[in-house]
Amino acid sequence: MNRPRHHVLLCLFAAAAALATSVAATAVTPVAPSGLSPPAGGLMPPSQFLPEKPGFTSWRTLARVELIKRNNKLQPSFDPVINTLDGKTVRVQGFMMPLDIGDNQRRFLLVAAPPHCSFCLPAGPDSMIEVRAPKGVKYRFEAVSLSGKFQLLNDDPAGLYYRLTDASAVE
Repeated sequence: MNRPRHHVLLCLFAAAAALATSVAATAVTPVAPSGLSPPAGGLMPPSQFLPEKPGFTSWRTLARVELIKRNNKLQPSFDPVINTLDGKTVRVQGFMMPLDIGDNQRRFLLVAAPPHCSFCLPAGPDSMIEVRAPKGVKYRFEAVSLSGKFQLLNDDPAGLYYRLTDASAVE
């Protein structure tokens, strides 16, 4: 039986909508670990993709930021724990989103969750760090661990909250 193309597309759309509704209905809201309060909105960041490592700054910590209105602009207000990291050398882990072509990346985004699309950012600005690595870091799909000087960005034109400079890969 030949059905019109638009009918097939409508069926596919309806199936996708039903699946999305089903997933949303069964989703579990993550709970903050003891001692941490969840960020505004009550959801924890997607750090469940990477186990937290001792000695590394966690994405849960970096999510402790909220937007406040200052001078008719929305700007980040960082938790005091995050403010203590500004200008310090930290270690972080995440997934690379390259900003250039090539095996060794000197400037890229480090994100909390593995990217699912080369053109899509996987989360909000509290779940990504702009990385500048003078010697470059070998691009890979697996998580990378980095060390570098951490900077808070209060009014970045790109909307980013964090930058890691003089970054290098660590094992």
